[in-house]
Amino acid sequence: MYDGGPVIGRDSEIRDVTRTLLSTGAPARVLLVVGAAGTGKTAVLEHARRAAAEEGAKILRLRCHDGGSTPGAIALADGVHSALSKVHDRRNTVRVSGARRTFRQPPGQHGELSQLSALSEALTEAARDAPFALVIDDVEHLPSATASALGLLIRVFRPAGVPMVMAGRPVHPGDGGASQLTSAADRLLELPPLGPTDVEALMERGLGRPVEPALVTAVLRALGPMAGTPEAVLSVLDSVDGRGGLLELGGRVCLTEPEQALRLTTDVARLRRLCWPGEPPDAADLDAAAAVARALEHAEIRFDDLHRLKPGGPRRAGLVDRALTPLVGDGILTVDEDGRASFAVPALAAALRALPTHHDVSSLHALITRSLSDRLGAETAGGGHPRLADHVTAAGAELDDTLAVDVLLAAARTDARSDWPRSVRAYSSALKRLTPYDRRTPGVLYESAELSLRHADHSGALALGEPLLARLAASPAERATGEGGGARDGGESSLQSGEGPDGGERPYGDRDRDRDRDRDRDPLVHVTEVWALAALHEHRLPYSGGSGSQDTGAPEHPPAVEGYAALAAPYGIGRVARRPEGEAHLPVRHPVDDRRPGSGPLPSPAELRLLAAAAGGRAELLEALDALPPEADNAHTMDRLRHAATHADLADALAAVLGDRYTGAGDSTAARYHAMVRSYLEGDWDQALSAARRIEARSRTRGTEAATAQCARALAAEIHCARGELGHARAWLELIPDGVTHPLVAWARLSLRYWSGQAAKALEGAREDVRRARGDGLLSGIEKVLLRHLSYALLEGMPQAMRQTLGELEALHEEVGSAMTHETVLLGRGLVRGEVDGALAALRSVDQRGDVYMSLLCRLCLVEIGDDSDRRLAEASYLAQSLGIGRATRTTLGHMARRRSLVLPRLRPARDRLSAADVRLTVLVSDGATNRQIAARLASSEKTVERRLTQLFQRTGCRSRAELAAAWLDGSLADRGLVPDGVPGTAR
Repeated sequence: MYDGGPVIGRDSEIRDVTRTLLSTGAPARVLLVVGAAGTGKTAVLEHARRAAAEEGAKILRLRCHDGGSTPGAIALADGVHSALSKVHDRRNTVRVSGARRTFRQPPGQHGELSQLSALSEALTEAARDAPFALVIDDVEHLPSATASALGLLIRVFRPAGVPMVMAGRPVHPGDGGASQLTSAADRLLELPPLGPTDVEALMERGLGRPVEPALVTAVLRALGPMAGTPEAVLSVLDSVDGRGGLLELGGRVCLTEPEQALRLTTDVARLRRLCWPGEPPDAADLDAAAAVARALEHAEIRFDDLHRLKPGGPRRAGLVDRALTPLVGDGILTVDEDGRASFAVPALAAALRALPTHHDVSSLHALITRSLSDRLGAETAGGGHPRLADHVTAAGAELDDTLAVDVLLAAARTDARSDWPRSVRAYSSALKRLTPYDRRTPGVLYESAELSLRHADHSGALALGEPLLARLAASPAERATGEGGGARDGGESSLQSGEGPDGGERPYGDRDRDRDRDRDRDPLVHVTEVWALAALHEHRLPYSGGSGSQDTGAPEHPPAVEGYAALAAPYGIGRVARRPEGEAHLPVRHPVDDRRPGSGPLPSPAELRLLAAAAGGRAELLEALDALPPEADNAHTMDRLRHAATHADLADALAAVLGDRYTGAGDSTAARYHAMVRSYLEGDWDQALSAARRIEARSRTRGTEAATAQCARALAAEIHCARGELGHARAWLELIPDGVTHPLVAWARLSLRYWSGQAAKALEGAREDVRRARGDGLLSGIEKVLLRHLSYALLEGMPQAMRQTLGELEALHEEVGSAMTHETVLLGRGLVRGEVDGALAALRSVDQRGDVYMSLLCRLCLVEIGDDSDRRLAEASYLAQSLGIGRATRTTLGHMARRRSLVLPRLRPARDRLSAADVRLTVLVSDGATNRQIAARLASSEKTVERRLTQLFQRTGCRSRAELAAAWLDGSLADRGLVPDGVPGTAR
């Protein structure tokens, strides 16, 4: 329904309809606007009607849908009489009343033709006295006889000088009288789906706040072919907002529920109107559709499966079968070449699943499973048809555990190569049915862990925690007497053979070495290490020594897990317990034998020690490096490890240590944070903030096992603070628990406190944060805090504090000896002692390493100490502009420029192309629209329009609206490469 607000993404269509409504007299034309339900036909008509009315036109709405009149020419005449009566012209009413009396008389020789001719003459005479236009909405709802009469009136007896605009859903040749309207119209105007940019603008208007791009992508994906339908987009937003699935972070709205849960409204009337192209379904059909949606939720349904069901099976299975055909005919269900059925619009399927249904679809899944297992046997059916695993899971208690486990394990081992996600699901389902003391449980745990590790499926490996801990908690007597299969299913066979879980060769390392290593090893130890590594990837604490959020009271914790737990503090994972005051930092050490780096994708004890030592001093790191083979690239490993530990980047640290053995971080929290760090260092801060919001939203998504990257919060706060958005920065930092002592958090906290006007508290608090980090053995990253402390002491005019901080930096470099501590020492000496050569060396090192913000700081240092200050200040200004830096750095630049009698350069516009929103704004300016008119068109405030125009002037180099309009109209913006290709109206 049209709510009276501006229409997004329909500017050209509104102009076309408005021109048609204004074309009274000789140019009068008939326009048919078509579009599916919810595309905004009524909104376009209403907006165009208002625009035409503002130009002085009289627009009459013709209603012929009521059942009070006889369908056909009589209903049409009654509708015209009702419309003209609102013009308050007595002569017009008399003319049409006469035509109505003609309709009610017995038809003559030509019947309805003469009656329509009389109506046409009456309309023509009325339009001659007082020009008007007719608007007819929802033409698909016209009775067939009335639609035929209207089509005949337009084609044969068209009233002279009366423009008409009709709107409705697309009609087809078999739609009776409505199909004649397509051929009768002079022009057909089809409303296309909204583009992603317009969908984003629509969502922002609906929510009243900017949205995270990932939310837009999720909604578009959930709607499928309905992605550009405005009402469908708003329906999904209303649904998710009503369930509390939205969260505002950093000024943008994010999604906090799984994408597959996004659904359309569950209002039945609205759902029928929006999603069914023809006649809406009755209650029975809708109930069957809901059953089909539930049946397809967890397992694929093929028509072959339904045809294979025995006659006389459960009645509900037959009902679901019969429900598929009409859904396929309406295009709601699609069937691929293999006969697999799926909903074209996932959000519709989710909405249908939320509706009540009396069908028990679990019986259907059980029936499909038995139809094959009874004929082929459980293992043969599972191996030959691995998709049965999903049916077994969906069947639940309808299948007994013995049959279900045999099918699941056979399907999982067959699918491990071709469809590993389904194989992981099958293993998980089997573990839920196996008892902890079953002899098959260790082997199944091992196979599932190996499969998840191979494909970097850390969430799947993390899900093994519950059955793993239950197995560890089982008594030795229960393990010895457990029921279950033979050697094929035991842990020993899969561990001591050269095969992987899928029956192929083991992909990791040398098989003989693996066999020797595993012969004396409990498979549960290996599974526990895989689980612990997965927990770190998802930024959760692996249990260790009775501490950590994952401790469940298992009687025996494998010692190797302590090495994984030791990585929590260096990489900002979880809330780490503080040690008593004065207790020295003692790194976790593990015995290292034969100086082997480890086999397979799991780090060895020596490598775990190296990963933990990356945050400590040089002596500790060298000791850990000496435990590795001599052929390891120690220098490169040390630099990369230090860099990763400074930014709490676990994924990069693992890649540096494991090399080709690292299977990757997958889609874990660690992977997302690694991408955020990379974007931050490269200067793409908008992308980095988007990654931070996705990490935070994912941690709050229901049904996930992911935790939050604490340092992602700190990095997001740092970006907001550098841009002068202190409120957003404060909100991010308040999410970080006090127990997190990583220097990256202290670095961001120092900046926020200082630019919030608390200079003394900021400098004193930074020293306390440094002391706490040192107490926890976290040295990598302290140099960033100390350099910022020194810079703020310079701004505050505190030379003694500057010299003291420089001494601390030099002492830290002696203790750590990394490339980054060396850079900060050189910069500190430049600021305190004016050593230009050292500052230049630091700039070269930073540029080679690739840290845009640190490069900006180096240039600011060179401006301060007087090395080619004009050029360095210009470079710093350009870098600040590219980063979108706000008040904080602008204040610093201005402070330095004034003290050294320099002039801040005027920034030239960026060379990147204008976005679709920028082009639309430029077109409106060139059309002479005022800020108020632009705000109405773009569904925003005048203040927002002013801000966007200011940004547009900066990007294009134009100083006024007139210059911007001229640059657009004469094609100079296109000549400079600022306008995307294919945009009309940009050529000379």
